[in-house]
Amino acid sequence: MTNRNESTTADWRNKLYFGDNLHILHEMKAESVDLIYLDPPFKSNANYNVLFRERSGEESAAQITAFEDTWAWNMESEYAYQDVVTDGPEKLAMLLQSLRGFLGQNDMMAYLTMMAERVAELHRVLKPTGTIYLHCDPTASHYLKLLMDAVFDSRNFRNEIIWAYRGGGSPRNDFPRRHDVILRYSKGRSYTFNPDPIRIPYQAEGLGRTDDSMWGRHRGVDKVYKPNPLGKVPEDWWQINVLNANSPERLGYPTQKPEALLERIIEASSNPGDVVLDPFCGCGTAIAVAERLGRRWIGIDITHLAVSLMKSRLHDTFPASLSEYEVIGVPQDLASAKALANESEHDGRYQFQYWALGLVNARPAKGGRRGADGGIDGYIHFFDDNSGKAKRIVVQVKSGNVGRGDIATLKGDMDREDAVIGLFVTLNAPTGPMVQEAASAGVYTSEPFGGSATEPLRYPKL
Repeated sequence: MTNRNESTTADWRNKLYFGDNLHILHEMKAESVDLIYLDPPFKSNANYNVLFRERSGEESAAQITAFEDTWAWNMESEYAYQDVVTDGPEKLAMLLQSLRGFLGQNDMMAYLTMMAERVAELHRVLKPTGTIYLHCDPTASHYLKLLMDAVFDSRNFRNEIIWAYRGGGSPRNDFPRRHDVILRYSKGRSYTFNPDPIRIPYQAEGLGRTDDSMWGRHRGVDKVYKPNPLGKVPEDWWQINVLNANSPERLGYPTQKPEALLERIIEASSNPGDVVLDPFCGCGTAIAVAERLGRRWIGIDITHLAVSLMKSRLHDTFPASLSEYEVIGVPQDLASAKALANESEHDGRYQFQYWALGLVNARPAKGGRRGADGGIDGYIHFFDDNSGKAKRIVVQVKSGNVGRGDIATLKGDMDREDAVIGLFVTLNAPTGPMVQEAASAGVYTSEPFGGSATEPLRYPKL
């Protein structure tokens, strides 16, 4: 956790936080951030109709499309609501009270209350010349726009950007949904806007746009481009393709956004050296693009899965040029690691697992999705010869009781996964039989690429 005295530019270090962004934002210095992008998540396994169901079980009369995730109304929501009403900006307090009278005590109201707290803090940390982009699902964007108007002032509303894309299924009785909404607000009347870096090619008269940022290919109509190198500033609807399964950017994170989308936002509303904040940074697309474009950055997420993915992404993308950064809020000693593993409210066992994988720079198996993992929690790939083919290390993490059988199982997993090394990470000290079982796996010897012809490098296989 930082305090309200952020570092100056000269001694700045980029920051990656694990924790609740509300608490972290509260500790940040006022007017210290140039650009904010947020794509707030929800909880899984819910739909939009459930959000509008009262706790009595009464269904909403509205027929509303489904979307995945929410926060639940509980005592935490009630306390947050009271805090905003009693201590928050006057217009925001009035709005929340009106929304509660309209929506009741349901999960959508809980979501809006939690967002209200955070939007107020984001306004505080944003510089007077700063800009904020709020990425939201169309089914909730109308409520979020009211929150933004109340906090940022409707006079500072700049754009409702429509991100249009292709992909996904086709419902039988509705038009297919193919867009997200991004609300853009400035903090004041004077703000950063750079149109030149985001200019796109002109379209030919009567023909649709087909530049690379649209659908990722020219679709056989390259002649629509006019020979004007300056191009035009894009309108408030952006056609940028979603990431497909074969995209080299794809990390397996369910809500991952394409880098092209964040490039347009960051180039338009910040300058090199500016501070970019993503308080719900997930797999880190915003901070990766900010790093590449020479911006300083702050990323915050409440899951160790996200923190581990971000660390791996940064080091894989910028192996030799990554700016110095610090990870704040993760366990630094055995006692705090045990506390994380035993924490029940946010599934501490999984959080410990993701944290441990991050320590050894392993990618979570199945992209971090829970469920049967075949005994493998993560993977590390490395090169130690000139074949061009990576070799694999399989990783298993245990936060509870362990024994010899766990090592024997991992040995079998190594064979099944065609891994040359198995790595067993345990919170508790290994037993003597575990050490003996690991020794029986033998030694992996690297090719001369990693050592010399007469002195190859040797590692325990497990």
